[in-house]
Amino acid sequence: MVDFSTINSNNGVGATTTTNSQTASDATSLANNFDTFLTLLTAQLQNQDPLAPMDSTQFTQQLVQFSQVEQQIRTNQQMESLVGQFQAASASAALSYLGKDAIIEADETYLASGEANWAYVLPDGGADSVKITVRDSAGRAVYTTEDQPITEGEHLFTWNGVKTNGETAADGVYTIEIEAQANGEDVDTIVRVRETIMGVDFSGTSPSIITPSGMRTFDKIRSVLG
Repeated sequence: MVDFSTINSNNGVGATTTTNSQTASDATSLANNFDTFLTLLTAQLQNQDPLAPMDSTQFTQQLVQFSQVEQQIRTNQQMESLVGQFQAASASAALSYLGKDAIIEADETYLASGEANWAYVLPDGGADSVKITVRDSAGRAVYTTEDQPITEGEHLFTWNGVKTNGETAADGVYTIEIEAQANGEDVDTIVRVRETIMGVDFSGTSPSIITPSGMRTFDKIRSVLG
């Protein structure tokens, strides 16, 4: 099971705060450099040779460069604001999923009370053969079967926790391996599980959900059930 005491429960804005600090530092540095530039320019203009005045093109180009840098910093600030809003929206959505079941694209799930459930999807045309292997957390094959549906579409597979050798497997995380073939060629399959969302982790750049099998990223969630 997941050790929930190790989950960082901050609000997920650490990365944005750091970036904001950097942008603020850049803006301060630019302002200081601009003040220095104006001081030096004023001194040069006051002390220039009237018979050989400074070329105005040079300091005009420098002023344009300062303006371009300032615009870039402002663009960065606006982008950081958008990122912050996105993270807040993601966090709110993630928290609304607590306690709900989700369909997740993953090949591992949790065996509890003698039951673990997966679903596998075969493409158009199906397959000629399907072999299923269940592996434990160490990657060892504990159960194998070849008597499974081969038609196209989604098929449910439930394992009762009994190993091939007749022993009862301990509760824990197990991984399913699908070997499907058609006309002697491997067939790509999609594996999904249904698990309860037990928590949300905000320690990364985007929230992740916590299920009995561990951490799941948002891009693996296919649907959340009411």
